[in-house]
Amino acid sequence: MYHVHFRGTHYQMGYHWGAALAKRGHFLLAHIPFEITPDRIAFAEACLPIYQRYFPEILEEIQGLASGQNCKAALLQAVLFSMYAMPPACNCSCFAVSNRTHILFGRNSDFLTALERLNMNVIYRFSSASYDFTGNTTAFLEMEDGINAHGLAIGLTAVSPTSIKAGFSAGLLLRFCLEKCRRTAEVIQLIKRLPIASAQTFTIADTSGEIAVIESCADGCVVLSSTTQQPFVCATNLFCSPELSAQQNLEVDNWQAQTRYDTLSRTLSADAKEFDVQRAQQLLAGENGFLCQYDRSTGKDTVWSVLYDLNGQAIYRVEGNPNRCKFCRDERFSFTTF
Repeated sequence: MYHVHFRGTHYQMGYHWGAALAKRGHFLLAHIPFEITPDRIAFAEACLPIYQRYFPEILEEIQGLASGQNCKAALLQAVLFSMYAMPPACNCSCFAVSNRTHILFGRNSDFLTALERLNMNVIYRFSSASYDFTGNTTAFLEMEDGINAHGLAIGLTAVSPTSIKAGFSAGLLLRFCLEKCRRTAEVIQLIKRLPIASAQTFTIADTSGEIAVIESCADGCVVLSSTTQQPFVCATNLFCSPELSAQQNLEVDNWQAQTRYDTLSRTLSADAKEFDVQRAQQLLAGENGFLCQYDRSTGKDTVWSVLYDLNGQAIYRVEGNPNRCKFCRDERFSFTTF
């Protein structure tokens, strides 16, 4: 996993990173795991006005990256704007717990082993009016999980859609929320009013203890909340709400999403009220049932695992499969006093 620390404006961060990669002979467009087809380019063009309206900063960063890489920004947009709306997409597991003593967010990122050397952990320090954050991604610029300086944690799981429309892709929407929101309620309000291209879940937790899963796609958005009796939420690569159950393609290989969901739901239903950091790490490591025990010879595996301890202001990460590797605390990111 690469570790990159960005500082400055969006354009500056994009340019400096793109130029640094180019200087080492590394060009991002040479490592895209899918073809940049005319359909992807056309889809990105349709999405462009939405980013211009809601998230112009990301367009500045993409332009900076393109300038540093000496490539066309439109090609980077075709990759980022179509990601998750058009396959492939990662298959992941998320949960959040809010009990009397702990507010915890956990996520396993399951993806192709052939691409795991390109995975990134990033820290963004903005000179503009965006909230600093740290996050993890299998790609670039878009984020798949993260926590910002105010202790808002978000993670996504991709769902195979039945239809797509011009709008935000999952990873860029998650990043937008990290940069602009402090609380779970703000994320819910934001996602409900934005056009969305892809199908996905967002698991969210904040330092007040409010946790939720948002199931969203081009055709709808549903919020699933915790209760006093069940102080947890969880998600894999499925829509569980009756409202959106028909808005997913169940014929694709979702890497045992139902089995992983059952492991999360069963374990948390029994133990969430007593959950702590150790139990959360054990759950992510597959000690309570199937969650990350992939056969690497198939080219699939959990490529990182992360646990955010919100009230403890702590980040724990495994750069690899947590069933085989240990969690390590990452103390590089500074939080705002809550």
